Amino acid sequence: MKKLILFELRKIVSKRLALICLIGILLFSALLSFSTYQNKYAFDQNLGEGSGKTAVEIDKEIAARYEGILTDEKVQQMMSDFAPTSDLHGLNAAYVYQNAMQSAAFSRFSDQDGNWNGLSVSDVFGDEEIKIGYVDGWLSTSRNMVRTFIALALAVIIMIAPVFSGEYEGVDNIILTSKYGKTKCAAAKVVAAILTAILTTALVAAVNLLLALAFYGTDGLDCSILFAPSDYVEAFIPFNITCGTLLKYQILLAFTCTLSVTGITLLLSAISKNQIVALVAAMAIFLFPVLLPITEVNPLFRLVGLLPVYHVLAVALLSVEQMRNGMLYAIWAIPAALLFLGIGAGTSCRIFAKHQVS
Repeated sequence: MKKLILFELRKIVSKRLALICLIGILLFSALLSFSTYQNKYAFDQNLGEGSGKTAVEIDKEIAARYEGILTDEKVQQMMSDFAPTSDLHGLNAAYVYQNAMQSAAFSRFSDQDGNWNGLSVSDVFGDEEIKIGYVDGWLSTSRNMVRTFIALALAVIIMIAPVFSGEYEGVDNIILTSKYGKTKCAAAKVVAAILTAILTTALVAAVNLLLALAFYGTDGLDCSILFAPSDYVEAFIPFNITCGTLLKYQILLAFTCTLSVTGITLLLSAISKNQIVALVAAMAIFLFPVLLPITEVNPLFRLVGLLPVYHVLAVALLSVEQMRNGMLYAIWAIPAALLFLGIGAGTSCRIFAKHQVS
């Protein structure tokens, strides 16, 4: 059985299109991480301004001044230190960007002119204890991984779509009339597809994390996502979790997504006599839920949000609910993925085994 699995695994990853997809995802991850890093910008009256590596160093030095638990005193200090020195010409100060810490402070505690709006930390965050620091780099990584993991899910579909449908072009006559064609061969195909999804996801996640560590270091992993610069949608997750926790959930959801699409694609691959049909149908099913007019506040989203595409659109799913044990509702993506995978794997094996050869 082990040899059969390795044989099927080599068949999947050795195909030219599969290799192109894998290399393309890794290059996309690297280019996205590098371009994000190079486009960083920060300005400080004392430290100057810069982009790329210089901007990251400026942001880290500014964050070091205020790091720790956010207090009303720190808010007042930031509002004083970052006060506009020139006329804003009607521009709302909350949308003025000098550096990451200033943007985070002004988006919550500034009026239109850049003065303190009178709100305290408890007014904005309630009883939550907010730890602040340099979170810009890891939140950028989180945002980039959303795009990367969507591309990854599509790549997994491309790699797995021919697993069964590719055999219907004549090879099924040989497989299904052999001794183990209807049992071990079909099972080996399923196991190889699952291993492909797991190993590819692990590789892509590892590359993204290693790039982030190289560019930004470990600073900010233990800081809250709630005190983030204004342009990060991650700050809309209404729970006081750290950047490290956010990334753990996001990587977990990447695995649940690829395993879910593996189950769906295996089923469609066994049903379809044509690889292109299986590929297009799997991609359509994966992407279709985002077209539905169902928002995060709709009660139906608790079910729709467990569909694979929302696993990688992590912010929407992570915003649903925090349960009593501290876990987020997104943890239900695990049984959802196992359900998709179990149904897809089991049914595809039976369909392929019952296929009538000519």
